[in-house]
Amino acid sequence: MADAKPFFDLFGLVHISILAAIALAVAALSRLAHSRRARWIMAALLAANELYWYWFNIHKGWYSFPGNLPLNLCDLTVWLTVAALLTLNRWSYELAYFLGVGGSSMAVLTPDLWEPFPSYPTVYFFLAHGAVIACVLALTLPNILRPTPGCVWRSFTLVNIYAAAIALFNLALGTNYFYLCRKPANPSLLDYFGPWPMYILVGEAFTLAFFYLLWLPISVRKRSQTPP
Repeated sequence: MADAKPFFDLFGLVHISILAAIALAVAALSRLAHSRRARWIMAALLAANELYWYWFNIHKGWYSFPGNLPLNLCDLTVWLTVAALLTLNRWSYELAYFLGVGGSSMAVLTPDLWEPFPSYPTVYFFLAHGAVIACVLALTLPNILRPTPGCVWRSFTLVNIYAAAIALFNLALGTNYFYLCRKPANPSLLDYFGPWPMYILVGEAFTLAFFYLLWLPISVRKRSQTPP
C-alpha cells in the first residue's frame, strides 16, 4: 500500500458527517439488538464487509507477508464483535467493548488513511470502525450485555498478551503492527506521547486509563441499581 498522506480534512464537513452517521447507527441498532435475528444480520454484514476487504486486498496485491496482514487490533476487534453478536459471549463482548468503543472511536476521530475519500479503502475504514462502535454500543445501551467487575484488568492483560506476540513478530520480521516500531504517518494522538519507545509506555497508561473511563459509567450505574 502507498504511504499515508495527510490529505483528509480532519473534522471537516465529510468527517463530521461520518461521525454523525455513526451516532445515528448506534441509535437505530440499539432498538433492534434485542432480536437474535437482527444481531445475526448485523454480524453477517460486519463479517461480509471484512471478508470483502480481505478479497479486495488480495485482488489488488496489497496483502503480502509479512507486512500487510490483518493482525492489527482493529482486525481482531471486528471478529470479536462478530462473535459477541452471534453468541453473546461475555469475554468476546468485553474485549470488543473496550477495543471497539475505545480503539475504533480513536480511529474514526484521528483516521490513518492512505487514499482520498471516497475511495473504497477510505469508505471501508470508516464503515468497519463505525460498524464496530455501533454494534458494540447496540449490545451495551439496551442492557443486553454489560462489562462485569474485573473487566478492565482482564481486557488490558489480554490485549498486552496479544501485543507481546505481535511485538515478537515485528522484531523477527521488521514489521510495524500496532505502531510498536514507529508512529503512523498521519497526525494521531501518539504524536503527543513523545518519541519511541516513550510513546508506547505513555500509550499503555493512556489505554488503561481509557479502559477505566469506559468502565466508570457502567460501574456507577451498577452501584445505583444495587439495593441498600
